[in-house]
Amino acid sequence: FPTFFSQLPDPAIEDQGKDYIRPILNKYAALCVRCPDYGTRTNTVVLINSEGHVTFTERNMINADVNQWKTSTYEFKLHS
Repeated sequence: FPTFFSQLPDPAIEDQGKDYIRPILNKYAALCVRCPDYGTRTNTVVLINSEGHVTFTERNMINADVNQWKTSTYEFKLHS
């Protein structure tokens, strides 16, 4: 890696605006976002083991109702 990567993240840059931006980032970077007119509607997990077996699981919100979710799982093997 180039040497400038060893200097990241720059604390001076991180401190600029932290009182303003950190609460916003924390709110919208959560695992499950719940805000007016914005939020998580789908979660996806893809697992691949050393033999190429894939498990793809997705959870989707139904009718924009945070209490109703449908989970689908698909499994398959990667071709080598």
